[in-house]
Amino acid sequence: MSEKPPLDSANSEPVEFFDEGQLVGVWTTQPLGRMLDYKAPEGGCWLGAFVEVPLGPRKVLGVVWSAGRGDFDYAKVRKVVRVLDAAPMRGELREFLEKAGAYTLTDMESMLRLGVRAPGLVDPPSMRKVYRKGDVEPDRMTVPRGRVLDALQEYGDLSFTLKELSEAAGVTSSVVKGLVKQGAVREEDTPRDLPYPRLDPSLPSKELAADQAEAAEILKAGIRSGAYGTTLLRGVTGSGKTEVYLEAVAECLRKGRQALVLLPEIALTAEFLTRVQARFGAKPAEWHSGVTMTERRRAWKMVGQGGAQLIVGARSALFLPFRDLGLVVVDEEHDTSYKQEDGVLYNARDMTVLRASICSAQVVLASATPSLESWANAEAGKYRRIDLTSRFGDAVMPDMRAIDMRGVKLPGNRWISPQLKGEVEARVASGEQALLFINRRGYAPVTICRACGHQIGCDHCDARMVEHRFQKRLVCHQCGETKAMPEICPSCEAEDRLAAVGPGVERLAEEAAELFPDARIATLSSDMYGSARALKAEIVGIAEGAADIIIGTQLVAKGHNFPLLTLVGVIDADLGLQGSDLRAAERTFQLMRQVAGRAGRSSKKGTALMQTYQPEHPVIRAILAGDENGFWSAEAGERRMASVPPYGRLAGIILSSPDPQEVFELGGELARLDGPLRAIGAQVFGPAPAPIARVRGRHRVRLLVKAEKSAPIQRAIAAWLRQVRVPPQVRLSVDIDPQSFY
Repeated sequence: MSEKPPLDSANSEPVEFFDEGQLVGVWTTQPLGRMLDYKAPEGGCWLGAFVEVPLGPRKVLGVVWSAGRGDFDYAKVRKVVRVLDAAPMRGELREFLEKAGAYTLTDMESMLRLGVRAPGLVDPPSMRKVYRKGDVEPDRMTVPRGRVLDALQEYGDLSFTLKELSEAAGVTSSVVKGLVKQGAVREEDTPRDLPYPRLDPSLPSKELAADQAEAAEILKAGIRSGAYGTTLLRGVTGSGKTEVYLEAVAECLRKGRQALVLLPEIALTAEFLTRVQARFGAKPAEWHSGVTMTERRRAWKMVGQGGAQLIVGARSALFLPFRDLGLVVVDEEHDTSYKQEDGVLYNARDMTVLRASICSAQVVLASATPSLESWANAEAGKYRRIDLTSRFGDAVMPDMRAIDMRGVKLPGNRWISPQLKGEVEARVASGEQALLFINRRGYAPVTICRACGHQIGCDHCDARMVEHRFQKRLVCHQCGETKAMPEICPSCEAEDRLAAVGPGVERLAEEAAELFPDARIATLSSDMYGSARALKAEIVGIAEGAADIIIGTQLVAKGHNFPLLTLVGVIDADLGLQGSDLRAAERTFQLMRQVAGRAGRSSKKGTALMQTYQPEHPVIRAILAGDENGFWSAEAGERRMASVPPYGRLAGIILSSPDPQEVFELGGELARLDGPLRAIGAQVFGPAPAPIARVRGRHRVRLLVKAEKSAPIQRAIAAWLRQVRVPPQVRLSVDIDPQSFY
């Protein structure tokens, strides 16, 4: 080890260097439960270096985490194979992974996998061939050639390797090579990873209203402080929250630090990237499943090297190896998609606050309908709060009214009331757009036999299969299993007796096509498009006026701006109020307010109509009255009385196995051995079958731990679980702060 560790120029962090042969402790991505000692390779390596190490007969990826323990015969210690071509993992990211793992009770190997999700990271640096769309049309168009050109068109200016392009188009590489010869596809030599174009924060921004300018100045002052802080930016839909936090991004770039904007839905990125390009003169780096593996590897490496100033991404972008992270924006911070529900169970909103506190960055939580957790933190003074109460420019908030469905007579296969039908017809006749919203994917939620009453369920889950008529298949929304729509009942074998029960978005679109035969209808549902890019293109087309009526699921509530949209009709406003989820009222309120906010975002005033059978329900009344503070105060009071989040702690324990007896026996044993939980005043409820008791052939049992807010719940749960031996077939997951209870 060098006598004086050199300093990292980004923030003067001491960095250790290990000379050849010195012992280094390496965490690998393999489930071993401990660090392994290796000898530093020829030329040595830095602390945090990404390395390839031998493990048995294999070579695996790892990170140099510390000095080696030295509790092993030095002569038997193997040497690091090589140091990878990537900037070393910085101390703040290593600390973040450790603390996030401790909070979520996740093993270090799983946390590390989140931090090394770079495709091709172990590949040696070299030149490679990449493929882009050319300027020449092929002399002869075939179906395979068309698929190649469609794939290139769909991904815009992103580059592909030959393998990526062939797989995306579903063709052989010879088809791509043939198009290269004709000039329809360009083949280029490109260095493996190039920095992104520089963003210019000095370019003029949109003219901000007084309250927006004041909000932007508060956020910029936080950036200039160079310290940690979290701000809840609460603004009604269309109030210009994006323009305000883009000014914070500009200030961050002026300071030479990196910024990250998290979005809840990939489909939101197209419009947002356009706004970023207009503000800063270039597009940022993207990190989500809608970009190619080539581009994801480039983004990962450039983030670590400082070659990417602004990253726009999904929740996993929080684990990128930033060189100097100064700002994280969590847009639509209330959105449930920020909670990772499989693998490592974490909430990106909460982990953002943790990471920012470690690297002295600012956090902006932006939403028109913030989560109760963020609202409570702002009320308690933990977060700064900024309110934007008016819409941007000439736009005003929509009128909101209820349609009492109790007095409406509709045929059994109809869901659009006459009043809503008349309003839609008036908007279409005026050249405006109407949105009909239902929060159910597919054609119908249940398929039932009218002869014997059998409901078609999934073979692998305790869930009903949902008819997707455009696919001509039944789909399980739990495990993804699909099967062809049967012609006879699988129970009684009666023919032509299967019937769809209830509406889904496809069935609503079918009804709309009959009621409005001359209207152009677009259906927006995440499972109706083959790729994120195709969905983005559809949204752009709608914003430009390519549809008169939009039929949509929850997807349409998330931040889209349709200037011509002046009417929103909610088909079943009561749907989310059913069930026992402690967040049911909160989520219904958020969703209804968000979807209503799509109306009237331009100069024409909008209207939102909610079809409901419960117009007196407190949530429905709060939505119509627009009394957000009243709703949050009442909801907070109920949660406080029950000592549930955000005024108490919950943790879910999920056990699953192919053998139901095995999981119930383990659950029962845990319930009996609850001493470590009782020691901190916590209670354990269960075991009980999960609401969906079988998923992918595995039987699921849940236990729920409830504790006071200040109780050390992680430490107690860890001690509790150490008392039992988990059988090989059983999977045990711990969900700290669960968002769903399925």
